[in-house]
Amino acid sequence: MQLKYKRVIFKISGEALSGASKFGIDETVLAKVVQQIKNVKKLNADIGIIIGGGNFWRGRQADKMDRSTADHMGMLATVINSLALQDALEREGMPTRVQTALTITRVAEPYILRKALRHFEKGRIVIFACGTGNPYFSTDTGAALRAAEIGADALLLAKNVDGIYDSDPKINPSAKKFDEISYLDVIQKGLNAMDTTAISLCMENKIPVIAFALNEEDSMLKAITGQKIGTIIK
Repeated sequence: MQLKYKRVIFKISGEALSGASKFGIDETVLAKVVQQIKNVKKLNADIGIIIGGGNFWRGRQADKMDRSTADHMGMLATVINSLALQDALEREGMPTRVQTALTITRVAEPYILRKALRHFEKGRIVIFACGTGNPYFSTDTGAALRAAEIGADALLLAKNVDGIYDSDPKINPSAKKFDEISYLDVIQKGLNAMDTTAISLCMENKIPVIAFALNEEDSMLKAITGQKIGTIIK
């Protein structure tokens, strides 16, 4: 089995880690994610990871709170998930570093591009926490930004659904799934795959985006080796 994309960013939704409880971290789900990453790492891929924080906090849930405050709380939630994933990966023998866009040096490295690239050279996995480090930007945008900075060959979106649909498949049983779609069509159709800023950043830097279901067997491996899975945005 050969890699189609040598260097990638995996964007994992925080909700995906919570399992059936919809809150916090489900150890069984986390173990399955780690096993998937381990299978990918065996192919000597350069792996960067960004995890959302929605299993603990989402900025939009705070109606009366200052937006900047709510977004910074969301960034801290991504640190919790990142540290949990780092611990689980290292218990499986995969050296991992967490780099944060907010400075929290007691628990993680600050984000420094050259240092991240050196970690890849050393065969380490790098988890990028805190999104862009700025309010009003989602972790999707953080993933697109880091993908552009590290020269990623693709951005792989591990989601709760098995691709991108023309409407919400949970609400509309007749929703149509796209096997392939352009960046502009995602924006013009207002599809809820990634936010507009993230899609635009990927389009400008010609980074293909593959959206797939995290809970599908070997889904990460299929995505990085170019097998038919989910939806590709290009």
